[in-house]
Amino acid sequence: MSFFHANQREALNQSLAELQGQINVSFEFFPPRTSEMEQTLWKSIDRLSSLKPKFVSVTYGANSGERDRTHSIIKGIKERTGLEAAPHLTCIDASRDELRTIAQDYWNNGIRHIVALRGDLPPGSGKPDMYAADLVTLLKEVGDFDISVAAYPEVHPEAKKRPGGSAEPEA
Repeated sequence: MSFFHANQREALNQSLAELQGQINVSFEFFPPRTSEMEQTLWKSIDRLSSLKPKFVSVTYGANSGERDRTHSIIKGIKERTGLEAAPHLTCIDASRDELRTIAQDYWNNGIRHIVALRGDLPPGSGKPDMYAADLVTLLKEVGDFDISVAAYPEVHPEAKKRPGGSAEPEA
C-alpha cells in the first residue's frame, strides 16, 4: 500500500472515530435461498458486526417460503449475534389476522423492531387493502414495537397533490 493510501486510510479512520456515537448505521440482508448463501450471510454478519450497526434488517418477500426464511434468519441473528434484528414486514398479500399472528410471533420471540412497509403491488392489482400507516397501527396494537418506515423525499408516485402541495393516496 502506498504512503498516499495509508494517509487516506488514517484520515478516514480518524474522521470515523470523531463521529463515534453521532451517526447510526444499519445493514439490510435478503433471506438466503441456498445453504451456500446462508454461510455467506453469517460470515457477512460476523464481519459487519464489528461496525456496531444500530440494527440489521432482513427483507420480506411476497412468497411464503421467503417469509419463513425471514423469520428464521431474524431469530438466528438475535440468538447468534445479539445484534438488534429488524424484520421487514409488508401488508400486501396478507390479511390483518395473518399480520397480527406474525407480529405476535416476533414479539413472543423478543423481536422489538420491525421495518413496516406497504410492499410492492402485484402487476394489475387494484388499490391495496392496507397501507404502511395501517400496518404501523396494527403493530402498535400487538406490542410497543420500535417501528421503522420508508419515505419518499418527494411525493409518492401513487399520491395526488392536494392544494398547498401536500399529497394524499389516490382513492
